[in-house]
Amino acid sequence: MRSEMEFMYTNQVWTLVDPPEGVKPIGCKWIFEKKTDMNDNVITFKGRLVAKCFRQFHGVDYDETFSPMAMLKSIRILLAIAAYYDYEIRQMDVKTAFLNGALLEDVYMTQLEGFSDPQSVGKVFKLQRSIYGLKQVSRSWNLRIDDAVKEFGFIKNEDKSCVYKKVNGSVVIFLMLYVENILLIENDIPSL
Repeated sequence: MRSEMEFMYTNQVWTLVDPPEGVKPIGCKWIFEKKTDMNDNVITFKGRLVAKCFRQFHGVDYDETFSPMAMLKSIRILLAIAAYYDYEIRQMDVKTAFLNGALLEDVYMTQLEGFSDPQSVGKVFKLQRSIYGLKQVSRSWNLRIDDAVKEFGFIKNEDKSCVYKKVNGSVVIFLMLYVENILLIENDIPSL
């Protein structure tokens, strides 16, 4: 829990503010899970802070929630291309992906019990970044990763919005987004 809170402070996920008049902040809670290996041995325990999204209201706390996701047929097509041309395939999971999405709306959340600042009693968190549990979390992450991928010179497929392609001379790279997972298919490993 402490490392999660440290991450939140380090990455400026929120700022402490006086609650605006007429705004009811949403709550938050801890979700605990244990990570196990394939033999069911516990590797680590993890605590994640999540917002209580059932308190969010459309038009007040969020506007849009839609986030595109790769379809199974897109994955199959790219895997077929990789197999045919003998391309390399890499997969990665972006840790704390949703915490990297910037919020477009003003969202206020209550301070955490046990972690509240004694000098800031009565203040609330104004979220600067999306956190797990918010209704718009997936959309804000997708907007952020879309901008980042384009900055690296990838071009988004017009028909499949989670598939990107980059061609630089003889180097071909496909990138596919599936929520917080990235699939890279390429013909030249050092290009990354």
